[in-house]
Amino acid sequence: MKKIRELSVDDQFEMLVLIKNADVRLAKNNKKFIAFTFQDTSGTIDGKYWGASEEDIEAFTAGKVVSLIGKREVYQGNPQVKILNLRLPNPGEPAEPTLFMERAPLKKEEMEEEISKTLFEITNAHWNRIVRYLLTKYQKQFFDYPAAKRNHHAFASGLAYHTITMLRLGKAIAKEYPEINHSLLYAGIILHDLGKVIELTGPMSTEYTLAGNLVGHLVLVDEEITKACLELKIDETAEDVVVLRHMVLAHHGLLEYGSPVRPRIMEAEILHQIDNMDASMQMMLTSIRQTTPGEYTDRIFGMDNRSFYVPKEI
Repeated sequence: MKKIRELSVDDQFEMLVLIKNADVRLAKNNKKFIAFTFQDTSGTIDGKYWGASEEDIEAFTAGKVVSLIGKREVYQGNPQVKILNLRLPNPGEPAEPTLFMERAPLKKEEMEEEISKTLFEITNAHWNRIVRYLLTKYQKQFFDYPAAKRNHHAFASGLAYHTITMLRLGKAIAKEYPEINHSLLYAGIILHDLGKVIELTGPMSTEYTLAGNLVGHLVLVDEEITKACLELKIDETAEDVVVLRHMVLAHHGLLEYGSPVRPRIMEAEILHQIDNMDASMQMMLTSIRQTTPGEYTDRIFGMDNRSFYVPKEI
């Protein structure tokens, strides 16, 4: 049986899926509808449930498994499902949400070991203590949470997987340029998105928290670094602490992308570049893997709404 992201246009199907998001909205005719994001282990697809009753709104909430009968369509260049029928699982049908969650391609234990080994390469005492303290404080969340609600690495353990990939890229780049401070780059990579354990609600039915919406993960992790310094009795005004804070505050690169400051040290610029590269590659690869050679991918919102051609032969 095909999974969500294996469906072709006009395929009709019936399958059990997880409701990742269920947003109740008002249509132009003033009738309520539910904007769903459905999920299985292959990925997600959106669909709208028109004319939803109050019973439907109460029954079909985020985090529940449902039986979906639908038709795979395309709307404005993006995949969607036309919902033909929706019901809760019958007795005996799988209804455990974790069975339908997309996960990182690496096991949690593998990622924990790789990051643990990297900690020994952070030789600056302050950076090492701060990173170890915060990883210990948020150990479970860091290795369970996604890196985003949508777009890149929006799956269970996506935050740790994104960090691992960036560390591998950072280490390869550091070999080419001896002027790079390896310790600073690795510490910045590990901490740069750690604020997402506060910004997001978790791997299932991921939403933004109040602090996530109103403060954002760059400022949240900067606050965590400051708290760690107080706890560890480290002078937060010391130059090495200030440049570490700069690493996380500047990693979005541009003010309009949410960074309070632009990168002003070499390691911060590298962090920004590899963060952007890894996010872009993950979004592109997800779409390319679901596209037949000789055709174009669906439009990718996080890539300026571009679609990408997949060559038949190279």
